Amino acid sequence: QLQVVESGGGLVQPGESLRLSCSGSGFHLDSYSIGWFRQAPGKEREGLACITAYGLFLTNIDASKERFTVSRDSTKNAVYLRMNDLEIEDTAVYYCAATGERRCSLRVIDFESWGQGTQVTVSS
Repeated sequence: QLQVVESGGGLVQPGESLRLSCSGSGFHLDSYSIGWFRQAPGKEREGLACITAYGLFLTNIDASKERFTVSRDSTKNAVYLRMNDLEIEDTAVYYCAATGERRCSLRVIDFESWGQGTQVTVSS
């Protein structure tokens, strides 16, 4: 079955940056649209960004405040989420997810396969 794995989370101070990675196990990520989501304790899962198999993308401006960028590196079979100028409010578990749909979505229900998440903690 389709499996994705996130990595790159950690503890950072406000104003610092992180790049999260999403990789596929036993398949090519460039055949799928990949979404990035996050979930803080007690909150619903929130869509952040999505990139299609062809490199077109969506970004949730309300959540990212124009600080997040999604990209692909097909040579590494990976999708990235670059997060700049992180704030305390960005603290959450971050997930990548895959769908066979051609168009991007920021809705949880549109994605079929989910990673286990990677923790991002922004604190002084």
